[in-house]
Amino acid sequence: MEPGSPSSPAGEQPPAAPPEPVVPLRPVASQSRFQVDLVTEGAAGAAEGPKGRSPSPSPEQEDQGIAPPGDESTAAAAEEAKGRFRVNFVDPAWEEPAGSGCGVSPQQAPPQGSEAAMNGYPQNGDTLLSEGSLQSAGTTTHHYYDTHSNTYYLRTFGHNTIDAVPRIDHYRNTVAQLGEKLIRPSLAELHDELDKEPFEDGYANGEEASPAEEAVSKHVVDNKGVVKFGWVKGVLVRCMLNIWGVMLFIRLTWIVGHAGIGLAVLVIGMATVVTTITGLSTSAITTNGFVRGGGAYYLISRSLGPEFGGAIGLIFAFANAVAVAMYVVGFAETVRDLLVEHNALMIDEVNDIRIIGTITVVILFGISVAGMEWEAKAQVVLLGILLIAIGNFAVGTFIPAHDKRAKGFFNYQSEIFYENFGPDFREGESFFSVFAIFFPAATGILAGANISGDLADPQLAIPKGTLLAILITTIVYAGAAVVAGSCVVRDATGNLTDAIISGTATNCTNAACKLGFNFSSCATTPCSYGLMNNFQVMSLISGFGPLITAGIFSATLSSALASLVSAPKIFQALCKDNIYPGLHVFSVGYGKNNEPLRGYVLTFFIGLGFILIAELNVIAPIISNFFLASYALINFSVFHASLAKSPGWRPAFRWYNMWISLLGAILCCGVMFVINWWAALLTNVIVLGLYIYVTYKKPDVNWGSSTQALTYLIALQHAIRLTGVEDHVKNFRPQCLLMTGAPPSRPALLHLVHAFTKNVGLVVCGHVHTGPRRQALKEIATDQAKYQRWLIKNKMKAFYAPVYAEDLREGTQFLLQAVGLGRMRPNTLVFGFKKDWHQALMKDVDNYINTIHDAFDCQYGVVVIRLKEGFNISHLQAQEELCTSQEKSAQPKDIVVNLEHSDADSSKPSSKSVSETNSPAASQDQKEVRGSSVPLNMNDQKLLQASSRFQKQQGKGTIDVWWLFDDGGLTLLIPYLLTTKKKWKDCKIRVFIGGKINRIDHDRRTMATLLSKFRIDFSDITVLGDMNTKPSKDNIAAFEEMIEPFRLHEDDREQEASEKMKAEEPWRITDNELEIYRMKTYRQIRLNELLRENSSTANLIVMSLPVARKGAVSSALYMAWIETLSKDLPPILLVRGNHQSVLTFYS
Repeated sequence: MEPGSPSSPAGEQPPAAPPEPVVPLRPVASQSRFQVDLVTEGAAGAAEGPKGRSPSPSPEQEDQGIAPPGDESTAAAAEEAKGRFRVNFVDPAWEEPAGSGCGVSPQQAPPQGSEAAMNGYPQNGDTLLSEGSLQSAGTTTHHYYDTHSNTYYLRTFGHNTIDAVPRIDHYRNTVAQLGEKLIRPSLAELHDELDKEPFEDGYANGEEASPAEEAVSKHVVDNKGVVKFGWVKGVLVRCMLNIWGVMLFIRLTWIVGHAGIGLAVLVIGMATVVTTITGLSTSAITTNGFVRGGGAYYLISRSLGPEFGGAIGLIFAFANAVAVAMYVVGFAETVRDLLVEHNALMIDEVNDIRIIGTITVVILFGISVAGMEWEAKAQVVLLGILLIAIGNFAVGTFIPAHDKRAKGFFNYQSEIFYENFGPDFREGESFFSVFAIFFPAATGILAGANISGDLADPQLAIPKGTLLAILITTIVYAGAAVVAGSCVVRDATGNLTDAIISGTATNCTNAACKLGFNFSSCATTPCSYGLMNNFQVMSLISGFGPLITAGIFSATLSSALASLVSAPKIFQALCKDNIYPGLHVFSVGYGKNNEPLRGYVLTFFIGLGFILIAELNVIAPIISNFFLASYALINFSVFHASLAKSPGWRPAFRWYNMWISLLGAILCCGVMFVINWWAALLTNVIVLGLYIYVTYKKPDVNWGSSTQALTYLIALQHAIRLTGVEDHVKNFRPQCLLMTGAPPSRPALLHLVHAFTKNVGLVVCGHVHTGPRRQALKEIATDQAKYQRWLIKNKMKAFYAPVYAEDLREGTQFLLQAVGLGRMRPNTLVFGFKKDWHQALMKDVDNYINTIHDAFDCQYGVVVIRLKEGFNISHLQAQEELCTSQEKSAQPKDIVVNLEHSDADSSKPSSKSVSETNSPAASQDQKEVRGSSVPLNMNDQKLLQASSRFQKQQGKGTIDVWWLFDDGGLTLLIPYLLTTKKKWKDCKIRVFIGGKINRIDHDRRTMATLLSKFRIDFSDITVLGDMNTKPSKDNIAAFEEMIEPFRLHEDDREQEASEKMKAEEPWRITDNELEIYRMKTYRQIRLNELLRENSSTANLIVMSLPVARKGAVSSALYMAWIETLSKDLPPILLVRGNHQSVLTFYS
């Protein structure tokens, strides 16, 4: 008996509960969290505490001025109890005290204030678990409250309710570092009647937890020792270090020499435009929701989907890994130059680079493996050195340069500024070639975003740090370019003997001559100094040269270290998403920070391999293009998300524009070709190849990408546009409402219809749920996604449409009227023949026949498909799943089996829930039930074989079309569509028509002419001149025997009795009716004889469905006609269009 149940006193201790396994810290899908009971006990039971003592008031009652229940009079309490209800809250976080034989009552809660006493559920419907409760998980305890006198959720807006107020924890995906995933009360828990059990799912609005989320939810995240960075150390420092690379100290002055100050600033400005637009786009994406680890991969994959994300993630991680080698080789070359300068080479120039590079990358690898905290400290030290070097350069420009003038440095001089302002391109260089050399310096803007998982607040840190880093580095680059161009001439000899007295030299008008040096010899003889000739100009300008060398070391090592950390982080995020299944081994993290140690090792060996090559001039352009491809897709992501107009696209960062982002994407693509056209082509080929691979693999992920949003928007716009277009006979296509029930239960029916509608028309699988309304609605909620996934998995281009109704007919009426959208609505009702109609309730048969009449009333065509063996294999699936679940009972598996009795007819939808993965229809070879230990009888074996009949190649057979009545052409169109499909393409169409014996040739020629005008190929036309011949007596007798149980025999009864029986059982066949339609009955019997005579070997028969006049022909007689017409034949389609033309011979 649970605490708080109506039959137990309010204060009575609950009985001892058996020990239970550890329960996750939040209610799971199958756990009902609230139990609601009506309060019906008397006042004495409500007032008494344990052993008759009045309970002491709880702290909450004292705070609210609520008296203990024992203080109220019996009469008052009894009156007050009327109409109240009690809510029992199942709290899985309480742990039963050791040695205790009973649960913990609310009065025994730890004395930590009112919130602690209620296990962390504070006032006003707040449901956040306290830290104390998060650390305890054990036996489930039922806490309870009476909504009138006690409050567990306490008062929300002054009322007692289990309804929860809005809070962020209801919207989390999983248990994460930022808080506990909580589940608001479901609609069923708030809305259902008190004497009903609420739904057990516990999840609303599709928030069903994935297996990964369930695994995460079973443990509490321990944040102790986890290192998280702010926007300065995490983003600003890293971005500045990556952007201030070797380019600043070695190549910037050379660029100024060629392009001049003006164009050099323009080059820097153009690069800044591209990076700023990308920074704005990055800021928009990162502020549109919680950002996890993975950097550019995470941003692109969650915006554009796994196809683009998977492609970019792999090449971006690889680019960062190779960038480690590029930066380390740059460092090693600088050290080698120093060794050459001091004649201290170890072996030779190339091998020295390899040795120095190897030692360096090993040290950097050690720093990375030591943890992000050590890596961050190293970055701060390197930034300090870099800033000192930049400051040293700035100070050096003001130190008088008397001894440096021969090398071209004259401090700030207006003459030099004016002379160097314009371009002077030499040796085949151009503006774009200079731009291509500079732009890789700007590709470090994602250094902070790449470690998004290690940031305390990525949404704040990434926009703020990235944009500020772009601003600061741009100012420094532009300032350095102006300074160098204002202080150093383009050419200098370095010889003091070239000094002259200002104004005395003839034929020398440049700035150097005006400042006392004649470097005119550089025009004919190569010089070693000046902006054009010396890469160490910044060392020349600086106050202390070795500090510039230290700055170069700092720039290269910091960039290498950032890339060595970024590549594994991105790769780990990619592997966690299982886009490439073979790489999942690298998703494992270690330690508090979830460090990707395996990724570090892989990155180390990739970097070491390229360091040993020691020549990266070929691969460097490809790496730059990989970065640019990532930038282009980030910009395109913002444009795409804005274009899709998804309500979920709500960036907190407002300073972006979709068209500017598109411009940024175009600029990135253009810059790729400017830097190196063949590298750009190679990059695009690699991205396209990976995109095609991921698209083909179809990873089972759903991130709510903008691709989905745009697909919906386009579909919506096209559907609306289509409604404004009138139907035309040339565009007619069969759009089928297929009454399959659960799609896996009738695979043959689905495969046959799918064969003539695939890529041509719409198919909607209708499923009518009957029975108790509550259970049916619950099944519909689960089946909707389940069976749609099954259709997609089995490559069925169809939709699943479940509906609840009292019976099959009512459900079909709902579907006939409501299914579809605009022009995308069914026009043909398709269902299987009711094979067991003899044994079924005649009410069901009556509903079945009336469904055909309803379809005709709605101007639908009707197709009844009969397979000799039947269609419904749901009983075999249930048997198989039961065996499978018994064999694997030790392993948790999501299998739902319902073995309740189901009608065996193949047209009535089944209400069974079956496993989609273990369905016999999901297998190509279905000759036997896999894993079933129960032998099948002969009929079931034949049924199972027939269920896969239409999945096989049909071979060189025939499709016999018995086009007896003109229904608008649907009877002819369906077989034609079948022959256009791969499995049916070898089948020939044979046409059978009715005619007169004396006009057989004429009728054949007439039909041949009609078919040729319709452009439909046929192999033969047969005119049935003897169709109206009386059938054999045996077949007539068999028909009469079949209908005997359904006849009224009114001639043998009194008129009043027969009228009463006819009113009660309208399906019965009257003698008068049988006489009126005797000739039509004979025609059906005769047609069956002709069918068996002419089409017994056909692969498929398509025949006109006889039409019975509504109200005149009873359901039993109509059913008997269909039975007689189609029995003992190959698969047959009885087709009747809506008598509107679906074929035309006009162009």
